[in-house]
Amino acid sequence: MAPADLVIRNARVVARDRDFRGGVAVSDGQITAIFEGESDLPATDVIDAAGLVLMPGLVDGHVHFSEPGRGHWEGFETGSRAAAAGGITTFVEMPLNAHPPTVDAAALALKQQAAEKSVVDYALWGGLVEDNLADLPGLQAGGVVGFKAFMCTASDFPRVDARLMRAGMAAIAGFGSFLAVHAEDEAMTDGLTATLRSAGRTDRAAWGEARPIAAELAAIDQAIIIAAETGARLHIVHVSSSAGIDRISAAKARGIRVTAETCPHYLFFDETDLERIGPLAKCAPPLRAPAEREALWERVLAGAVDVIASDHSPCLIEEKTAGDADIFKAWGGISGLQSTLPVLLTEGPRRGLSLAAIARMTATNPARLFGLDPQKGAITVGADADLVLVDPDAAFTLAEEDLFYRNRHSAYVGAHFTGAIRQTISRGETVYVDGVVTALPRRGRRLEGRR
Repeated sequence: MAPADLVIRNARVVARDRDFRGGVAVSDGQITAIFEGESDLPATDVIDAAGLVLMPGLVDGHVHFSEPGRGHWEGFETGSRAAAAGGITTFVEMPLNAHPPTVDAAALALKQQAAEKSVVDYALWGGLVEDNLADLPGLQAGGVVGFKAFMCTASDFPRVDARLMRAGMAAIAGFGSFLAVHAEDEAMTDGLTATLRSAGRTDRAAWGEARPIAAELAAIDQAIIIAAETGARLHIVHVSSSAGIDRISAAKARGIRVTAETCPHYLFFDETDLERIGPLAKCAPPLRAPAEREALWERVLAGAVDVIASDHSPCLIEEKTAGDADIFKAWGGISGLQSTLPVLLTEGPRRGLSLAAIARMTATNPARLFGLDPQKGAITVGADADLVLVDPDAAFTLAEEDLFYRNRHSAYVGAHFTGAIRQTISRGETVYVDGVVTALPRRGRRLEGRR
C-alpha cells in the first residue's frame, strides 16, 4: 500500500454520524480513510492530535470582504487569511459592500478576479435588487451559489419590495437556486428611527429601539408568504430572535422550503454589550435583550437553527467611532470571522450543545445549502480534507494582535474564550497553525453550486 500524504491520529473525531477517538488518512487533498482507535497506516506526514478535537472545516456562508472597491475595509487576501485562522476552509462572499455590488455579470467578473487572491476555497453570492431581473440568468451562469436581497435598504444595495421579491423568487426557483433575505421591515424601522431622532435620541440603546423584533418578524412573515406562493427556496439570514426562528420552524412544518441562519454575536452578546462596548457592537438586526439571547440558545439546542455564520462585516475604525456621539452614524456590522468557533466552543458545552451539532450548523448544513456537499462540510471518505484541530480546553483572551483582519478591531476583542483553534487544513494542506497563517495567496479554489 502506498503511504498516505497525511495521517492524523489520536484525535477526538467529529464525523457526520459519530464522535470517537481515532483519526483520518489524506491523499491528494481528500480523505481516504477514517479509523477508530489506533492505526498503523503508513504516511508521509503524521500529526499526533492527542488532546485535540478534529472537526470538519467551517463553511461560512455569510462574509463581506468588500472587494472590489472597498478592499481597504478587508479584501479577499486578508479576509481569507482570517478565515483560515478561524478554522474556516470555505467561505461564501456576499454581493454587497463592494463597488460595484455583484448584481450583474460584469460585476461578478470583477468580483471573481478580486477573489483569486484567497488562500482558502470560496464561492460567491449574487444580488437581487430593484431592476436587475434580466441580470439574474447571467449571474447564475457565472457560478453564483445563491442570491441575496434586502427587505430594507443597505447603503448602496437597494431594498426589494414584495412585487420584486415575488418575481425574483420565481426566476431563482427556475434556476434551482435559492434566495436569502435580510429580514427587517423598512417602513417600521424608518418610522421608529425618525421618531427617535426627532426626540434627540442618539444614544446606544436607541439603535435597538429603532429596529425591534417586530420589524424582523413582519419581514420574515412576508418573505415566507412569497416563498409559499412561488415554491422557491428561502433562507433567512442572521435571525436575531427566538420568535423569528419559531416562524421559520412553523413554515417548515407547513412544507415551505425555508432555512434559518443565526450568528455567533447573537449568542454571545446582548443589548447591554452594545451599551458597554459601543459602536463596535452595532449590527443589524441589533443585539437583543439577555433573555432573548437565552431563548435563541434554546432554539439552537432544539435543532431549529440550520446554519450559524459569522456575518463578518468589516470597516475602517473611523466608520465605527463616527457613532461614539450618535449611534445611528456608526457602520452597522461586527468583525467576527475568527470568533465563530471559539464562541460556540465556549458557550455551547455549558448549555449542552454537542460538537456534532456545532459541526452540523457550521459545516455540514451550509455545504448542503450551497450545493457544495459531499465535497465540503463533513469528515467522510472522498470529501475534501478540509479539517480543523481544536484544543477544547485552551483558555484565552482575544487581543487585537491575534486578528488577521485588515482593520484589527472587533467587538470580541477582550472577550474570554475556552476552545482554541490549533491547526486548519484545506484540501490536505496546512493553512494555519499555532498563530501563523502558512498558506500563500491564490491557492484557494472557486466553487460553484449545483446546476
